Amino acid sequence: METAAAPGARSWLGGGSPLWGSPASSPDLGSRGRARPGPGPGPGPGPGPGPEWAGARTPGPAALGHSFRRVTLTKPTFCHLCSDFIWGLAGFLCDVCNFMSHEKCLKHVKTPCTSVAPSLVRVPVAHCFGPRGLYKRKFCAVCRKGLEALALRCEVCELHVHPDCVPFACSDCRQCHQDGHRDHDAHHHHWREGNLPSSARCEVCKKACGSSEVLAGLRCEWCGIQAHSVCCAALAPECTFGRLRSMILPPACVRLLSRNFSKMHCFRISESEPGEGDESVDGSAPAGGLAKDVLASESSKQTLKIFDGSDAVQRNHFRVISVPRLARSEEVLEAALRAFYITEDPRDFELQALPSSVQTGDTGGQGKVRSGGTLEEEGSRGPGAREASLEAWTIRALPRLEEVLKIYPAWLKVGVAYVSLRVTPQSTARTVVLEVLPLLGRQAEGPESFQLVEVLMGSRQVQRTVLAEEELLLDRLRDIRKTSLRQMSQTRFYVAESRAVVPHVALFVGGLPPGLSPQEYGNLLEEAVATKAGLVSLSHIYSSQGAVVLDVACFAEAERLYMLVRDTAVHGRPLTALVLPDVLHTKLPPDCHPLLVFVNPKSGGLKGRDLLCSFRKLLNPHQVFELTNGGPLPGFHVFSQVPCFRVLVCGGDGTVGWVLAALEEMRYHLACPAPSVAILPLGTGNDLGRVLHWGAGYSGEDPLSILVSVDEADAVLVDRWTILLDGHEAHSAENGLADMEPPKIVQMSNYCGIGIDAELSLDFHQAREEEPGKFTSRFHNKGVYVRVGLQKMNHSRSLHKEIRLQVEQQEVELPSIEGLIFINIPSWGSGADLWGSDSDSRFEKPRMDDGLLEVVGVTGVMHMGQVQGGLRSGIRIAQGSYFRVTLLKPTPVQVDGEPWVQAPGHMIISAASPKVHMLRKTKQKPKKAGTPKDTRADGGPAPEGDPK
Repeated sequence: METAAAPGARSWLGGGSPLWGSPASSPDLGSRGRARPGPGPGPGPGPGPGPEWAGARTPGPAALGHSFRRVTLTKPTFCHLCSDFIWGLAGFLCDVCNFMSHEKCLKHVKTPCTSVAPSLVRVPVAHCFGPRGLYKRKFCAVCRKGLEALALRCEVCELHVHPDCVPFACSDCRQCHQDGHRDHDAHHHHWREGNLPSSARCEVCKKACGSSEVLAGLRCEWCGIQAHSVCCAALAPECTFGRLRSMILPPACVRLLSRNFSKMHCFRISESEPGEGDESVDGSAPAGGLAKDVLASESSKQTLKIFDGSDAVQRNHFRVISVPRLARSEEVLEAALRAFYITEDPRDFELQALPSSVQTGDTGGQGKVRSGGTLEEEGSRGPGAREASLEAWTIRALPRLEEVLKIYPAWLKVGVAYVSLRVTPQSTARTVVLEVLPLLGRQAEGPESFQLVEVLMGSRQVQRTVLAEEELLLDRLRDIRKTSLRQMSQTRFYVAESRAVVPHVALFVGGLPPGLSPQEYGNLLEEAVATKAGLVSLSHIYSSQGAVVLDVACFAEAERLYMLVRDTAVHGRPLTALVLPDVLHTKLPPDCHPLLVFVNPKSGGLKGRDLLCSFRKLLNPHQVFELTNGGPLPGFHVFSQVPCFRVLVCGGDGTVGWVLAALEEMRYHLACPAPSVAILPLGTGNDLGRVLHWGAGYSGEDPLSILVSVDEADAVLVDRWTILLDGHEAHSAENGLADMEPPKIVQMSNYCGIGIDAELSLDFHQAREEEPGKFTSRFHNKGVYVRVGLQKMNHSRSLHKEIRLQVEQQEVELPSIEGLIFINIPSWGSGADLWGSDSDSRFEKPRMDDGLLEVVGVTGVMHMGQVQGGLRSGIRIAQGSYFRVTLLKPTPVQVDGEPWVQAPGHMIISAASPKVHMLRKTKQKPKKAGTPKDTRADGGPAPEGDPK
């Protein structure tokens, strides 16, 4: 029995796992990095022996699972530790993970090999891989090679991998919430290796630690601090979240029990379409994924397909290796094991040929075992025998009489990382628990209070299975290895308290008919998705927006409802289902004012999609919401109990108005009824963003600098206006009957246009609806506006004869105009000053918070163009706080860029809505030259969030 003490272990992968080489991380490794755990016949799931292998390379003095050998360099090569150029013709390369090093750097290597990295993860957390993309100057975290072709990137952390390498990636994503498994309040750095900017500087030695040539350097994915892997040990393990600490929602303050949901569902991330490498839960690469990397054309080489178990054979997921034709069987087996990043003793495995009948789908065939001899000898036992019988092989583990198994405690602060014990054919889950409890200091408690849990740490999903007390562990391990040897290296066993977990899942359901009663919503859901009364209850009802939040008391029922709601439509309208977390507002630090981010991915020439990913990585993904997936309501519901927060809206003026309208409806449900709102302009006009100094539009600025600007912004008040469209009468000429339309209320922040400007907006809107794929740039959108305007040059409808205007209940005579515009801010039509700067004794100087609207007229498209060019201003008509407009004919109307055709009737505009708190960008100090673009570490105190 071996015990691993970890009283002062520092952090590494997985949000705080111990440093490699420390006793807490891997007691079986020892100083040689690959020592066997004992004299038993076979190793446990951890790394196996090294020097006694046939053809094995001698590991370096500080190698953690590495198998270094001296190689002759034929092209410029850089060290993965110091990132310097390797002068001369010799370097040291790990045969398993491709880590390259100077000879002088070998003793300083701290990076674990890919083969042992999964065993160093402290808390396994699955990744969220988005769609494939091209990532220039990035490197794969598994094989350490450059990403030249389409690759995958985690949407939550900075992990980049080849599609073929996804199955071998560690489940070491950021831990963004508490889920009942090894939860803790202390937060440690979450280090990610490599892919740093070239200008990155080490926090300890202040020297360059970034590289565009190799995977080198470390960065904390919470606070952004950067360091060399050698210097990392000098930093305190606790993470303070850096410059953005007042804006980040701390993981310890978020709870989400997500037993049956993937991380994609938990973070509300749109799942990518299944494709090569994306079709299985663990992300295994499909057949032929590595063929492009193998030099099979050489006559001295033999190409083999290698499977790692029965599951891979069924899925036809294999790795391709290239070995010399005269290679011994032991050398072929070593190469096959290395292809799957397995460093256990090759004597515990064998290669079994896969018959052609099995390859074509007939699983009844039995493969022959590979014995001694060379590939040339076995491949020449008949014409075509090599292609038929040696094309595919399966790695099989030999039967073992006993194994050394690592058992991890499922609770924290016990002083050990894990304990190792010997498992015999008689060992059951119950006997293992009995042996482990005294070693973990829990001998005073009865074993009936504990259970053995098997955890599969897949890169895409972490699966937990409670083992039956009488289950034989040796048989269990044999079955896992038979299914997949890779799966065995990603499997852990935890001893956990068998306490009953009270299921609680908050499920948001949107798209329901608005205006129903709680009883009607309950009946509707029962009819549509067959909700179970004993397990499902309505915790929150948002009747005006047609949405409810369900409290589900069963994990299986929550999963069923989630999948069913997404495929259900009510009254022809598809429903929306989201899994929402609970924010533990009482645990928020006093200086924490988290930022609630809304992003419209369709805005800004489709730049919103990149911003969505960037903000998820800079902040907690639970505070970033995609507006096309449920709208603003889910975000406000999650933050409803947060006492003080701010909002960032990424989109155009229409998106901002959408969020402000939802905020107005949710105001009385929020603990912070008036959060301040910042804008990242992604639309075409962006007039509100202009007057609040956020710019004319997003043009690729660093997302981190945007968040810093939000944190330093000043709060200002902006008027909100209510527009009531009353019930109009539209007489039918055929039957003389009148069709009554119900009243409609619209909120306004920027301006309301009637006539020619609304007609142009309507034509643009219809063109975008017909061909949305063409409207991907702000320049193109403005070009369409110009083309539509030229088509209306000679258009005249004499608007002043078709409408009547009352200001403060006084009739106002209108001049000859084609458009009437009510403006609340000094920006219209992409930054034009429609009111003008000339003083006028008849009117007060306009302000955004004076409770007054300015009424301006335009005579046509030519006049509008002159206003846009700064040559003229509009025709000043009136100024007031209450307006009544009578439409005599159907007339185009637009509010904050959202156009429609309004039927004859009345429009009443009044300042009925309360003023909204907006954030105005302040002038920032220029950055110092040489400051890394993406660093988030800040030694000084961060400004407190604005509690307004």
